[in-house]
Formats: sequence, structure tokens, C-alpha cells
Amino acid sequence: QVQLVESGGGLVQAGGSLRLSCVASGRTVMGWFRQAPGKDREFVGCISWSGANTLYADSVKGRFTISRDNAKNTYLQMNSLKPEDTAVYYCAADTLHSSCLSGGSWSYWGQGTQVTVSS
Repeated sequence: QVQLVESGGGLVQAGGSLRLSCVASGRTVMGWFRQAPGKDREFVGCISWSGANTLYADSVKGRFTISRDNAKNTYLQMNSLKPEDTAVYYCAADTLHSSCLSGGSWSYWGQGTQVTVSS
């Protein structure tokens, strides 16, 4: 059982930045997802167990960065934000793999944090 707690969401103007944090009760492969109103949840990116490898969706590549520290914290740094980035953002844990896979086994989820980007 892995418990995840997110923080860092909020309201920001287009072109601005936000950093989301996720604290996990254990060290696993970590992913970030988002869900906009009326849309399906979509993969944003993930980071491997070691932190050496990351993977990003094309829609955020070059603007978002996922990192993790030596403890149990994972971060999603979001730069150059656009109104279409507005969504509830979730962190998720994959306890079955050591590599980062968009189609991984995302068994545990945080509660979500709202990110709103105004134009």
C-alpha cells in the first residue's frame, strides 16, 4: 500500500510557472496525470525508481520537468503554462516496474490538486 499526498496547485497566469509536489509513503516509479473538465485523464509524465529516466507527453515536453529527491518526494515543475494546462493533476505510483512507462501499472493515486491557468 502506497499513500500519496499532493500539494502546490493554484491559479496562475498564462506563461507563468507552478511546482507540484507529491509525497509518497514508499519509493516507487512515479507518474503525473491530469484531467480537465469533460475530458479523460491523460498521462503527463513519469520518472523511474532511480530518477535517472523520465518520459513526457508531447503536449508538455520542453515545458514540464519531473524530478525526485533522495527521500520520498516527487516534483512536477511546470513552466510556460497555457490555459489548456488547466486540470486536476494527480500523482500516481507504479509498484510493479522500476522503469518509467506511460502504460505502467498505476495502482495508487493521490487526491489531486487543481491547476488553473488564466489567459
